[in-house]
Amino acid sequence: MYEAPDRYKRMISARLPGGESLGLTSREGDGESSPLRDVQLISRAQLAPFFAAANIVAALMMVTILSGEVAAQWLLPWAGAVGVVNLIAMQIARTQAVTHVGRSGHQVPQWRMIGDVTLRAILWISLPLYMFPWLTPGTQVIAASIMAGLGIGALGLVVVPPCVTAWMSAFTGGICAALLIGRHSIPFPHMISILFTLGVAIFGVLAVARWAFHQLKTNADFGSQSESASLLLQEYEQRGVGWLWQVDAENRVSYISSRMTALLGRPAAALVGHSMPSLLGGSAELGRLLLERQPFNSLEMELKTARGQRWISIAGDPIIDTAGRFEGFRGVGSDITEIRQTQERLTHLANVDVLSGLPNRGRVRQLLGEALRGATVGNVPCAILFLDLDGFKPVNDTFGHPKGDAVLRAVAKRLVDEVGGDGHVGRMGGDEFAIVVIDAQSRRNVEGMADRIIKAVAEPYMIDQTEIRIGVSIGCAFGPIDGATVDDLILKADLALYEAKGAGRGIARYFSSELQSEQEDRVRLENDLRAAIKSDQFHLNFQPLVNAKDQKLVGFEALIRWNHPQRGMVPPNVFIPVAEEAGLMPVIGEWVIEEAIRAVATWPEPITVALNISPKQIILPALPNVVSEALARHKVPGNRIELEVTEGVFLGDNGTTLDVLKRLRALGVGIALDDFGTGYSSIGYLNKAVFHKLKIDGSFVREAGTRPENVAIIQSIVQLAKSFRMSVTAEGVETAEDFERMRDLGCDTIQGYLFGRPLSYERANQMVVGLRAKRMAG
Repeated sequence: MYEAPDRYKRMISARLPGGESLGLTSREGDGESSPLRDVQLISRAQLAPFFAAANIVAALMMVTILSGEVAAQWLLPWAGAVGVVNLIAMQIARTQAVTHVGRSGHQVPQWRMIGDVTLRAILWISLPLYMFPWLTPGTQVIAASIMAGLGIGALGLVVVPPCVTAWMSAFTGGICAALLIGRHSIPFPHMISILFTLGVAIFGVLAVARWAFHQLKTNADFGSQSESASLLLQEYEQRGVGWLWQVDAENRVSYISSRMTALLGRPAAALVGHSMPSLLGGSAELGRLLLERQPFNSLEMELKTARGQRWISIAGDPIIDTAGRFEGFRGVGSDITEIRQTQERLTHLANVDVLSGLPNRGRVRQLLGEALRGATVGNVPCAILFLDLDGFKPVNDTFGHPKGDAVLRAVAKRLVDEVGGDGHVGRMGGDEFAIVVIDAQSRRNVEGMADRIIKAVAEPYMIDQTEIRIGVSIGCAFGPIDGATVDDLILKADLALYEAKGAGRGIARYFSSELQSEQEDRVRLENDLRAAIKSDQFHLNFQPLVNAKDQKLVGFEALIRWNHPQRGMVPPNVFIPVAEEAGLMPVIGEWVIEEAIRAVATWPEPITVALNISPKQIILPALPNVVSEALARHKVPGNRIELEVTEGVFLGDNGTTLDVLKRLRALGVGIALDDFGTGYSSIGYLNKAVFHKLKIDGSFVREAGTRPENVAIIQSIVQLAKSFRMSVTAEGVETAEDFERMRDLGCDTIQGYLFGRPLSYERANQMVVGLRAKRMAG
């Protein structure tokens, strides 16, 4: 409502840093002027001339009316005093509008403004009220009317409501006193008229004062908010956070921040008036969004600038006037080049295997998904090859992880060289790799690639003057022929790899429906195994062990058997690997231990029972406790039990394995090394004082009659065992010639079909009873 003159704005702006808006930067309650007080002071200065003029004119009118009845020596000094005081007060108000506004201004106490108004009111009404009793009735009416009319002069004070109240209170009291003095001389109708004029003035001026004060406060609050927003926008631009832009209804630039002009390398004058989309590289997406006249956010664009390629992000809102007309867009923008670069680096790290520099498992899945979609749309098959290194774990165990990592990097390089541009090589983790072939229309080409890879990986690696040899097995599946989804295709390739591993390693296998059937059968077999454990479908058979010298029974080897309700007898070499992979061997192994010890407890000494322990079970620290508790439960001494382990137990954590074996030996339990010479070299462990027997594999025994070198091997094994004070058992003895040869070579115990096939407990018990009867008869 009240607009400060330009000269006041300029004067106040000069006192504010940055030319901030009039009086809207101060803080209230901190000893400085508030935004509202600043506006009041400015408005008060604007109205000061009107208020002073009203006082002076009314005083001159009063002088004219009283000149015939009051001496000039009274009127002239009074009129002069009223004029001087009002002019001085007017100048003070205008000065305070400059010196007491803004951050550097000092607060004008409200009591001082009220005192100024009260003083002028008392000065004005003093002479008329003093002379009122001696005036004629007609002059009294006119004088009272002028006094009532001057009350309306309070309109010059409406910006400060307390001053209005002080002024009206003073004049109301003065008029009431005058009417009380002239109550006998002033006609009643004139009194009513004067009081009516006074009442209208009071209520009217107070109403205007309340409205004016509300308007001033609203304007002050809005101005404060506007300036705060303005300062925030300035801070936004100055701090380098971003830049501002505005276009007209034709998408021509009407405003753009200096930061953006610096980015584009052109002055603002060369940008204003030009099409915004064309300035930003002819972005079709930006043009479309501007034409839609709808708010948009986070539109990212790439720009060519003098500093190279830059990325920016802009957002905008349409400008709609009060009549609903579209006037253009305004918005913000920012340079997000560093953010994009950081995102790209993070994306790269998230998709790349750190060790090899190849795509990692997640990225391989993405690449396979893209290839599979392309194959589905383009009707050109893709392929996924899974690679698992053969013999890599001993590399880590023998040479250490640094050399193992060097081998992995060398393998990665060979794979990339062999695949070239025909596919993407990735590392799935550990010693597993994968290759995604985009165009696998020629199955022969894929098979040729697999063969080349197998040969390349098999070539020796020279790592720090050390020659290392490994191999690789490959499983392959074609999409969408073998699988329509990434997970399905990966599963099929994994099945093929499993088949390659089982078929001897160092070969490639390709998914087929037969593999799927085998996998499904394996899953069913695993489920049936779990059911068999719960429903007690297992039983033990016992194969006799005889002394080589006198052919007398000395014990049995307990062999687990599974009589499946539908499949019938399932061979151990079929279900044991499944049980090991499924983690079921600890439970099955505990059952075997319990049943074997239960059986030997029913037989007399020196009959012993040997039983096989799975490599998955021998590493369990709880195994000695399981054996000890079973021995105690059935009151069987430890030396009547013999646990057979294969050389495979020495792959992996040898420290844990040896600790378990030593704890078993401490129970008196015998430990036999089964199938000696067929697996990994374990001679280094024979002097650990944990083995009491070596068992020669049946393949050596059966071929000893035709292959002289086998005889030499058996002789070496027997001599080795004797040097370590171990006994020797020959397995697979099926003929009398085999028996005599093994006996002559120094074997202590014989096991094989010549002396008996695996028997049920009942048949084995009959043998033991017969043996006891013979001994008693002898």
